[in-house]
Amino acid sequence: MEPDLFTAAAEDRQEKDPSSSPLAVRMRPRILDEVVGQQHLLKPGSPLRRLVEGSGGPAGASSVILWGPPGTGKTTLAYVVSKATNKRFVELSAITAGVKEVRAVIESARRATGGFGKETVLFLDEIHRFSKAQQDSLLPAVENRWVTLIAATTENPYFSIISPLLSRSLLLTLESLTDDDLRDLLRRALTDERGLGGALTLPEDAEAHLLRIAGGDARRALTALEAAAGAALATHEAEITLETVEATVDRAAVKYDRDGDQHYDVASALIKSIRGSDVDAALHYLARMIEAGEDPRFIARRLMISASEDIGLADPTALPTAVAAAQAVAMIGFPEAALTLSHATIALALAPKSNAATLAISAAQEDVRKGLAGPVPAHLRDGHYKGAAKLGHAQGYVYPHDVQGGIAAQQYAPDAVRDRLYYTPTRHGAEARYADVVERVRERLGRTPQGADPS
Repeated sequence: MEPDLFTAAAEDRQEKDPSSSPLAVRMRPRILDEVVGQQHLLKPGSPLRRLVEGSGGPAGASSVILWGPPGTGKTTLAYVVSKATNKRFVELSAITAGVKEVRAVIESARRATGGFGKETVLFLDEIHRFSKAQQDSLLPAVENRWVTLIAATTENPYFSIISPLLSRSLLLTLESLTDDDLRDLLRRALTDERGLGGALTLPEDAEAHLLRIAGGDARRALTALEAAAGAALATHEAEITLETVEATVDRAAVKYDRDGDQHYDVASALIKSIRGSDVDAALHYLARMIEAGEDPRFIARRLMISASEDIGLADPTALPTAVAAAQAVAMIGFPEAALTLSHATIALALAPKSNAATLAISAAQEDVRKGLAGPVPAHLRDGHYKGAAKLGHAQGYVYPHDVQGGIAAQQYAPDAVRDRLYYTPTRHGAEARYADVVERVRERLGRTPQGADPS
């Protein structure tokens, strides 16, 4: 298997006929100074600069891990490193490749190094999709420097990448591209000979809409620009109008400032519409956020909060639904993620509502802040160590599973809050069952409200 041959062939075709490649590929930076954004990684003397300029990266680092959101330039940086260091560039995706493909690339790299003296950059996208065993297969190549591994991930590498690989890597955190970054990129693509070569102009309103569509993703911005430019050129227009952009991307220009008040206003309206059970209004605000290029993960996080804050045990399936939606969104992204977000929004809007869980933890936290804590009752303390019995710890504890009904009538709360009742369930939806249960349990435990007569 020789994936680098395909890469080389593609580069050869691009050099002979640049117009045959997508605009995002044609505008791919060739040197670090052409990279848009990520200035914290590109400043003089930075580890990435030293690596590319051959002055040496951090001691012990034989690979690079790029961590950041989609569309921030992870593939681009890997490509620039390979070009700047005159190394073969091989790209694999952990979604489609396995250990077999990785080993084939490593073996190819060893042959290239020995036979032609040409070192290899292996760019592995979505490395967090690899299992621990699959990541282990990379270690010999990294340790022996058979390849320069550049791995990209959108997940926290401290959770998703094995420690031996992290310890041998230079970890670079990429930041989301700003509108200013994308604006520079669009304007460069309009004038650069590799791009549109000045054939078209882009008025401010059309440019603003392209930025909204992009949602911080450089590849998405250039793809939308290319589609709009193709439509304009086909009708012999001199500029790419807002109407042309709207028509080619099949969406209206949404008046929505992702960094200003409207960002928070629309997000607030979405949650309040769900809380108010107005499913149609909730879908309207969801659509506005999607069309404005909002990060789907932000929307999913809001839905998870709403599931606990406003629904709770009135519908115990609400939170699992929201969590599943967040996981699906992280895996599939837009445009399909809109379906998942719609699914979750409808489920939450139509669910019975209860804020009992919210009020319960707020009341408990307030008591703790006031100093109502006190020592843990002796019979509840840890008894799994030598000498615990002499201290009276865990003595007299009644194991609930040994009691008929599974409820042992003993004190659990510290004396200071012994009679404090935090959870007040509603009679909405499934929580009605919990209301009956908690009443019976409290009676069995002898729990009475503060000031009430326990007898």
